[in-house]
Amino acid sequence: MKLGGSLERSRGRRRFRLTSGDGDGEGWEIRLDSRLLLIGGALVVGGWLVGYILSTRVLFPAPPPPGDLFEVPDLSGLTLATARERLVGSRLTLGAVDSLQHPSVSEALILGQSPLPGQIARAESPVRVTVSLGPQRREVPDVLSMDGDGARIVLQTSGFLVTVDSTESELPRGRVVAVTPPPDSVVPLPARVRIVVSTGPPLVMMPLVLGLEEQEAVVMLDSLGFVVSDVEEVFRFGRDQGIVVEQEPRSDTLLVRGTQIRLKIGRRGADGREQ
Repeated sequence: MKLGGSLERSRGRRRFRLTSGDGDGEGWEIRLDSRLLLIGGALVVGGWLVGYILSTRVLFPAPPPPGDLFEVPDLSGLTLATARERLVGSRLTLGAVDSLQHPSVSEALILGQSPLPGQIARAESPVRVTVSLGPQRREVPDVLSMDGDGARIVLQTSGFLVTVDSTESELPRGRVVAVTPPPDSVVPLPARVRIVVSTGPPLVMMPLVLGLEEQEAVVMLDSLGFVVSDVEEVFRFGRDQGIVVEQEPRSDTLLVRGTQIRLKIGRRGADGREQ
């Protein structure tokens, strides 16, 4: 006998019909209800959850934590004295103390620790800490009167940041005339050092003194910073006696202060009369 089957649906229900293969129309009919399937699945899942909870909470519970473990406090930014007090309150002790220099954390403050904050340690366990020595400090080298490029290299190799300005100065062009902070000052690193480099002495234009009386010309040149080093009398006719008839350097020349000036003055007669 051969068996066959067909699946029929009716109003949310499933019906499976088995029939024999001899064609007599006889068979068996199995009805499947989807709601019953959902209820059955929920019962299976619920039973698994209940069993899991019973096994982990009742039959095989996790062992309770030991009563002699304590949480490590955060000691960052504290002094050693304050850290020791805080550890005593947590039933722990201060262990080895290391130190290192730090550019931004003040001296004597704690930088780090081991074990880390929040970890668990047994009572009276030591906590190792690292204390800041503060930023590294260094003396500013004396680079006054050095060449500007050489001074900058010296300062940079010493760990300083260098700013270069310039100004007119009596020192030769390119020489360092000022340093800030002053040489030999002890400053924390990183620090910026400002150097001022000379652009050379200020230049003054040579005035025209031809036609002036000797004394008047000397006063004018002295007020501009020049030095009248030589006054020569030369014979002149007419109205040139007693006045400047030649000058060296010539007018409109740019000169540094202190430049020596030579003048030639018209000569008078021995009796004081013009010749």
